[in-house]
Order: sequence, then C-alpha cells, then structure tokens
Amino acid sequence: MKAMILAAGKGTRVRPLTYEMPKPMIPIMGKPVMEYLVEELERHGFNEIMINVSHLPEKIEDYFGNGERFGVEIGYSFEGHIENGEIISTALGSAGGLKRIQDFSGFFDDTFLVVCGDALIDLDLTQAVREHWRSGAVASICTLEVPKSQVSNYGVVVSDENGRISSFQEKPSIEDALSTQVNTGIYIFEPEIFDLIPEDKEFDIGSELFPKIIEKGLPFNAINLPFNWVDIGRISDFWEANQKIMQGELRTIPMPGKQISAGVWTGLNVDIQQGVEIQGPVYIGSGTRVEAGAKIVGPTWIGNGCHVRKDANIQRSIIFDYTRIGSNSIVKESVAFGKFFVDREGNSFESDNMKTDWVSDARIKAD
Repeated sequence: MKAMILAAGKGTRVRPLTYEMPKPMIPIMGKPVMEYLVEELERHGFNEIMINVSHLPEKIEDYFGNGERFGVEIGYSFEGHIENGEIISTALGSAGGLKRIQDFSGFFDDTFLVVCGDALIDLDLTQAVREHWRSGAVASICTLEVPKSQVSNYGVVVSDENGRISSFQEKPSIEDALSTQVNTGIYIFEPEIFDLIPEDKEFDIGSELFPKIIEKGLPFNAINLPFNWVDIGRISDFWEANQKIMQGELRTIPMPGKQISAGVWTGLNVDIQQGVEIQGPVYIGSGTRVEAGAKIVGPTWIGNGCHVRKDANIQRSIIFDYTRIGSNSIVKESVAFGKFFVDREGNSFESDNMKTDWVSDARIKAD
C-alpha cells in the first residue's frame, strides 16, 4: 500500500533544534522520530512511501535514501527551488504537497495513508484502514479522546454516534469545545479528494480540505481506536516524550544499549569514573565521559561523544551528541543542543549555575 509522510515544515515551534535539523530528524532515544514512523508503516504493509521535503531536505534524503534498508521504497517531493546556490523553501501546505505528487504522476491510485513526520504512534494501521473501508468514506481521520482540560491544545473533531464527521473546532476554549475527540494528523484518503485541491497553490488539509469535504457532503469518518500518540510539536512535547519513553510508557520503543546496572544503559566505549552518582532511568551514549563527582538523575538521555565534567549535576534532561557540560553546572529539566541551552518549555535559559558558554561542542578542545 501507499503512504505519504508530511515532512516539509520548518518546525518553528521546536527551535532552536530545527535551526540545524528538520523536525522529523529530531532524535528520540537516539533515532530520528521519523524512523520509528517508517518502521511502523513497513510493519503494516505500507511499502511505497512518498515524503515531501522543504526545510533542510538533504538531512532527510541523505539519512533515509531510497528506503531499502528499512524494507520499503521511498521517494521525495521537494517543495522549493535553488537560488544562487542556496535552497529556498516554498512549502505548499499539507494538501498542496499531496496535489503536486498526484499531478506529477498519479501516484495515489487507491486508498492511501497520510501521516505527519514528527509524531510517535503505535496505532494498528491495518485495523484503521479496515474501519475506513467499512465506513465507505472518502476521507477518515484517526482521532483520540483527550481530557477536557487539554482540548484547547488540539483540533477538535465533532462526529455522530456512527463516526460521521460534521464539523471541526481549531483549538477551542475548554468552555466552547463540542467534543473531546482530537485530530492526530493521521488520515486515510481515497483519490477522489484530489478533485477538491487546487493546483500549484498552498493548501492545508485541516483548515481547507476538510471544510470542503463537509461542504460537499462527502462521506467523512472519524476512526477512534486506542493507541499511543506522542506529538513532537513543541520543545515541551519533545522533553515530555523522552521522559515518558525512558520510563517505559511506549512499549514499542525499548531502551537501546547495554544495561550496566539497575536503570542505567550505555553505548560502547563509555568512561564513567569512580564517584559518579546515577539515579535511573539514564542512558549514556557511546564515547561519552562522565567525570568523578558528577550526579545524573533520570529520566535523562546523554548522547554520543559527550563530556560531563566533574561535579556537574544533570536532572531529567536531554543532552544532544557531542555536548560538553562544564564543571559544577546544574542542568535541570532542560535540553542542551550544541551551543543552545533551553528549558523544558523551549525558553533560552541562563543562571549563575549554568552558563551557555559551558555548553559547547565536545569536539572542540576544552581549555
């Protein structure tokens, strides 16, 4: 079967991570978030996958290639142009990206799946497609129930007892929300939807295509199956996803590396000196050195090639590859990414205990 992964966005809400990588390449447990998605698609027989790219496209294309090592075929649709040797991104919107591929080759010739490239899911996609077929819909949205207190963070889907969708609310207030079903960005479509999408124009699935489907009175269905869904929409989501996964809340993602003690996993060639205190769950990547006196409290992920200097204190944080944490630093509920240091909400952070110049590329010789 055929699938489309939406990967052309600039990821502005996840900056500074997306200054140097597209959002689908943000690592979760040492792997790009989109790699988990490709693996999930392959497990359910989606073996022909198109990916639209725009922001830093070479990062995605170089990593995933033609898909052979993942057991699938992957093709790319670049949304942009090159000007004076520089890539200029001109994303077409989620529906516009689909339309460009369809107009080029008629690729989507049967039922197909569309997913966002920045989310972790363990949905039974096979069952979802069966539900779509059973409903006779031209379009289906996979939805999830969320607590009423959280509806303002999502697009709310309003449907009847048979799953027929009648309307949407984009991030309504708690008081105004007509439902606790939310849009997860997982869609199943029939090729007929392309009749509703204009050519060569930026066009969005949620805000423009779906209202047209409702206006035309076409069969439109909500599929509400239980599954785990971790959306990496903001820095806070990324931080929370790592916290949950390291505590084993998403069973499809095991802790990598070798377990060396209760709650502690490492990659190869790790140097943890005597006098280091570690409270798991903690992962320490290959080629990383942790000096005496350091304290690490989990859930904490420390990437490859890092250097945690003496008496540093790291608590419930994410340290990207090749980052040096200076002596006596306190890193708490934060993300250290090269020269960037942000708190769990994505705000740049500096205090007497943590200087941003103490977070630097470990490949640069320390003073």
